[in-house]
Amino acid sequence: MARCTLLLLAVLAAGVACSSAAFVGSKAPEFKAVAVHNDEFKEVSLESFKGKYVVLFFYPLDFTFVCPTELTAYSDRHDEFEAMNAQVLGVSVDSQYAHLQWTRQPRNEGGVGDLAYPLVSDLSKKISEAYGVLTDEGIALRGLFIIDPQGVVQHATINNLAFGRNVEETIRILAAVQHVQANPDVVCPAGWRPGDRTMKPTPKGSKEYFSFPKA
Repeated sequence: MARCTLLLLAVLAAGVACSSAAFVGSKAPEFKAVAVHNDEFKEVSLESFKGKYVVLFFYPLDFTFVCPTELTAYSDRHDEFEAMNAQVLGVSVDSQYAHLQWTRQPRNEGGVGDLAYPLVSDLSKKISEAYGVLTDEGIALRGLFIIDPQGVVQHATINNLAFGRNVEETIRILAAVQHVQANPDVVCPAGWRPGDRTMKPTPKGSKEYFSFPKA
């Protein structure tokens, strides 16, 4: 009996510890912070982007090595995100002053240049903690969250520090999220891209999908 009680308490404690984290299918944790965009400081909040999809991605630190390859890749595809009604936000535990200096340096001189989206300062580390990406060392893992216009987390992925993310895959998943939200009677199979066949989420629908060879 005592063992069962201890097990129950452990489960409850785990639930409490994780209650503020960003879970797929749940409301994304709200935040308000200072960001750098267009060489200026500005206050941003998740609430301010309501009605848009938000691609919220965390990275460890400014002035590092994998991070600029990711940040510039997402910036270079900004027009595609904008056409999909999506706002990209980069977040790290650096100050807004570090962000400003980093964006003022050209890419070939160790900076990231003028990015097409805001870099959010999470100096307090509260945003990283709320989204479950803060490490014991006090920096963020490479977490990425797609949040829909209603503020619900539809996709989450977390990479360890040494390897970067693929912007092409982010765009693919965003397109899939938008497609199933616009067409709730279908689901997107593995590797789905716009124009590919979808599937009815029924035994018959699955059989029909596998009855036709992939293009």
